[in-house]
Amino acid sequence: MTSTVPTPTATPTRTIRIGSRKSQLALVQTYWVRDELKKQFPDLTFEVTTMDTQGDKVLDVSLSKIGDKGLFTQELEDGMVQGNIDFAVHSLKDLPTRLPEGLMLGCITEREDPADALVVHEQHQDKQLDTLPEGAVVGTSSLRRLAQLRHHFPHLTFKDIRGNLNTRLRKLDEGQYDAIILAVAGLERLGMGDRIHQNIPSDISLHAVGQGALGIECREGDTDILTVIKTLEHSETAYRCLAERAFLRELEGGCQVPIGVNTVLDGETLTLTGLVASLDGQTVIKEQIQGASNEAEAMGTSLAKTVRGQGAQAILDAINAESR
Repeated sequence: MTSTVPTPTATPTRTIRIGSRKSQLALVQTYWVRDELKKQFPDLTFEVTTMDTQGDKVLDVSLSKIGDKGLFTQELEDGMVQGNIDFAVHSLKDLPTRLPEGLMLGCITEREDPADALVVHEQHQDKQLDTLPEGAVVGTSSLRRLAQLRHHFPHLTFKDIRGNLNTRLRKLDEGQYDAIILAVAGLERLGMGDRIHQNIPSDISLHAVGQGALGIECREGDTDILTVIKTLEHSETAYRCLAERAFLRELEGGCQVPIGVNTVLDGETLTLTGLVASLDGQTVIKEQIQGASNEAEAMGTSLAKTVRGQGAQAILDAINAESR
């Protein structure tokens, strides 16, 4: 699904070194991958190596102002290129659509709910997005979420929020925000699903490309590693995410641009919805395409060309010019 390299059949015998970010969520995801692989290959040894990425280190600047090329992945990718680790586990939404030479997306795991979640301060337990009071402060570090929510709820005030998930929840509980927007999947994986106040519907906020799925990145041609990680491949999720990533790649966007998607797979029929929005929420370009799942990447590319022709490129050019 994620490569033209044939799925190998030989079983490796060496110790396999897994790379991960140090955040709690990253480690939970990486240990899940390790444990699932241990079930498949009980005779193999798996070691986890952790690294800080640029996105983990720079917490006092908005993500969109840092530049997002490899923001949460470069150090891990360097580790693979240098031979220090064999593969890296990423939240797929953080993995750029264009990878460094010699590396590949070897596996996409089964997706959890890709929706965004509203988490509220205790004083707003009786509220949802559409009933929060005028001027309520909503925290998000995502331009995608910001643009869509500004479009639907211009009466709310939006404020950047950085830090890991626990840090963001603490800032909310301290009253720095009336509500914050997080990923449903991240909260669920950390056992914090009870903090989800509202699953935001897709007609309000299309999710990020790859959100809810894990992407396992490895060296091209490393058939031993591909033998192992391909056992976690989930074909339905892979079709959906490959379409989404092709949409993003064609628009030359990263994870810090206001591009949202939604995919539905019904049998072998794939439906992809794509959106590009201006940061002020005033302009929203949204289109849909339907086709065979085995044409997923071609569909993503085609839909991107459609929205580009409707003005999406002008929106992205303006945002990129402003961030320089």
